[in-house]
Amino acid sequence: MQQQTTSTARIQKERIPTLRFSKQDVLKDASARSRRYYDANRATILSNVYKNKSIITFITASGEKKCVEAALWGLDKDFVLLKSGMFLPLRSIVEINYC
Repeated sequence: MQQQTTSTARIQKERIPTLRFSKQDVLKDASARSRRYYDANRATILSNVYKNKSIITFITASGEKKCVEAALWGLDKDFVLLKSGMFLPLRSIVEINYC
């Protein structure tokens, strides 16, 4: 697990609907995108089976790096579903660390 940098602002998951996200993927490398999907899938399984939370680091449309601690409840090819019905675009996620 990697340490969060001081330039990453931690926010509450309830603020996610107020944020705007870019249409472009933040990860340019295909292997990095594949790894991100694997991590999201694993985090979803851990959240549903063991009630674990994850720290999700993402980038907004304005280029701000933020993170949120939440349980992932679902995943598809475009979005992750967080507890309380919040959706986060998969293309905006930089990394997922397990708590």
